[in-house]
Amino acid sequence: MIARVWRGATRAADEDAYVEYLESSGMRAARELPGSRGTIVLRRRDGELTEFVTLLLFDSIDDVNAFAGDDVSVARFFPDDDRWLLERDLDVRHYEVDAHLD
Repeated sequence: MIARVWRGATRAADEDAYVEYLESSGMRAARELPGSRGTIVLRRRDGELTEFVTLLLFDSIDDVNAFAGDDVSVARFFPDDDRWLLERDLDVRHYEVDAHLD
C-alpha cells in the first residue's frame, strides 16, 4: 500500500469548514477511485493557524497516478483551495505503508 502525504494550513477559525471542504473535494474524489484504500486527515492547531496533513491510501503507485496524474510528486489542488489555504506544500511525498491495526 502507498500513502500520499501532503501538508497545508488554514486560519484556526476556518478549520472545521476546511475539513468539510476537503471531504467534498479531494478526499471523496480519491476514495471513489479504483485502488483507493481510504483517506485520513490530521489536524493540529498552532495559535492562529491549523495545520493539516492528508494521507491518501492506494494499493499501488499506478493507482496514485489515476488521482494525481503523471507526475505524482506534484500536489493536486482544487478550485477553492486559495480561499482556505494560508500555507501549502507544492510537492507530495509517497511512502510504502506497513500497518498493523489489530
